[in-house]
Amino acid sequence: MTQVIPATPVILCGGSGTRLWPLSRSGFPKQFLVLSGDNSSQSLFQQAIERIHSIGSTQIQLGTTLIVTNEDHRFLALDQLRELKEVRATLLLEPSGRNTAPALTLAAFCAMDGELNEQMNEQMNAQGGSHDPILIITPADQTVKNSIAFTKALQDCVALVASDTTNQTIAILGITPTAPETGYGYIRRSTVVGSHHEYTVEAFVEKPDAKTAQTYLEDGNYLWNSGMFVMRASTWLAALKEFRPDIFGATETAWVGKTTDQSGQTTFVRPDKVIFNTIPSESIDYAVIEKCPKSNFSIKMVELDAGWNDLGAWDAVWQVGQQDGEGNVTSGDTLLSNTKNSLIHASTRLVSAVGVENLIIVETADAVLVADRSNSQDVKHIVNQLDTQQREEKNLHRKVARPWGWYDSVDEGERFKVKRIQVKPGASLSLQMHHHRAEHWIVVKGVAEITNGDQVITLTENQSTYIPQGQTHRLANPGTTPLEIIEVQSGSYLGEDDIVRFEDTYGRS
Repeated sequence: MTQVIPATPVILCGGSGTRLWPLSRSGFPKQFLVLSGDNSSQSLFQQAIERIHSIGSTQIQLGTTLIVTNEDHRFLALDQLRELKEVRATLLLEPSGRNTAPALTLAAFCAMDGELNEQMNEQMNAQGGSHDPILIITPADQTVKNSIAFTKALQDCVALVASDTTNQTIAILGITPTAPETGYGYIRRSTVVGSHHEYTVEAFVEKPDAKTAQTYLEDGNYLWNSGMFVMRASTWLAALKEFRPDIFGATETAWVGKTTDQSGQTTFVRPDKVIFNTIPSESIDYAVIEKCPKSNFSIKMVELDAGWNDLGAWDAVWQVGQQDGEGNVTSGDTLLSNTKNSLIHASTRLVSAVGVENLIIVETADAVLVADRSNSQDVKHIVNQLDTQQREEKNLHRKVARPWGWYDSVDEGERFKVKRIQVKPGASLSLQMHHHRAEHWIVVKGVAEITNGDQVITLTENQSTYIPQGQTHRLANPGTTPLEIIEVQSGSYLGEDDIVRFEDTYGRS
């Protein structure tokens, strides 16, 4: 009888993707965007989940997917998970970003928690083993063109880790380099290949200059560090405890103080906020992985040649995009003349380009980026200026996703703001009140159930109502189709923080 290997997918879904501004923003970061990849209708986050699940087989049994993301992004992740019908997931919600080492530590504690993983625990007990699944760890913002090669490489990694009875092996996917890339860290491997197509990792090398990167490419034994790992949960915790006991201890304390709640079939797990915010911010690589070659932990590498890209900047999006005969990658409503080797992304309007080369042009409803392709890494400097000036364009788009639907700020002037609001079928906003503004609501599509003080009324298309300043109110969609309204706000202050919530389905009151 073939031994079944229990494995747990771990999706690291943090980060704000500042180098892909203005499409990626802290309120809607790049991993939730549809940018590129094998399936152009799916976000990078959804593609990452489906790639991991492709390795499941009669030998590898996948448990509940663990997704580590920011508390503010929980409903973005939940909405996109619901489109993947066969995926069971637990969301580990970080109150603040502390980099990938604490994120993976949360996932390791969760994977070994029998109460949160009953199905996998039963599988382990049936095999007479402890609850210590193999973790398959990937960032949520990468693309892979050859899914078959990806699946095979990860299966090799899982088999390699499962074969180690000492629980000291960590496997990493090394990417076959295609150019002298200076934006990636490198792995130096041995020349001897093992039974699972693995090589021993001799050293990790920091991002090189162009000349050094060219020598790495010519050498043949240097590969890009993909940031994808396979190891047992206990292996990570043991290594972290040895190399960074401060991160281990603080994260363990935050985990012990966790709270949990449910949204349908998905579990939300929140570590202790106060303790978690004190954890040192550190990456998986710096905290543990780069120390392993000179330790008792065995770090191995399986090569991946599958058209991988981490979409770290707009130039990478251009590289993986479908180029026309002039080397241009376009999205949305665009017109080009005598334009070459450029990326033009139009979100809301016609964007035209004439007589230009090697440009990045990205248009959204409230911001436009124009950059030389070779300087696309420097978009982060614009984001830093937005942050310094406290401009909202850093954080949110004009159209903002909410757990109940979305709103689009159509117009704004002195003492007024106009929004288009869509509410999902069966969803409702919180029961709330505003101190500084009144609101007029006009139904343009669907049916609205409106609580206005002591009254509850139903409005249909072309009907309207008025919410006085200071009045308790709620908007709900009792129908089976989306509800859309136009909201006109008027008052002395129109900020989003002028909301007092009394009841809220989404835990925000």
